[in-house]
Formats: sequence, structure tokens, C-alpha cells
Amino acid sequence: MGRKKEFPVRITLPLAEGVTERMDALVSGDETRLDLIRDAIERELRRREEARPGTQTKPPSGKGG
Repeated sequence: MGRKKEFPVRITLPLAEGVTERMDALVSGDETRLDLIRDAIERELRRREEARPGTQTKPPSGKGG
């Protein structure tokens, strides 16, 4: 049996011209564009959840925090 996918959901995201080049200029070491995007999404979700009364932030599975 194959290993379980860590990220089973996929999305396609149209971006403005030049965005991928900006991301590439900021990633470092073994980090990828996907790492940058996932981190940015998690940060923004946490920020919005914390700003909304009564919303509890659930840490993403597989991450220590």
C-alpha cells in the first residue's frame, strides 16, 4: 500500500504576472513555492480566526506549531 498523502486537497490558483518570480526571489534553501504559499495561507487563516469572536484556531495536522 502506498503512503498516505500529506496534502490530499489540490487547488489551482491564478496569480498576477510577476508573482511567481517574487516568490522565487524569497524562498531559500530547500524551501519551495508551495511551502511559502502554505505558510502564508496558514498565517492568514490564523489571523482572521483570531480576529473573529468565538472562532478557535486549530493547528494544522502534521505541524508542531
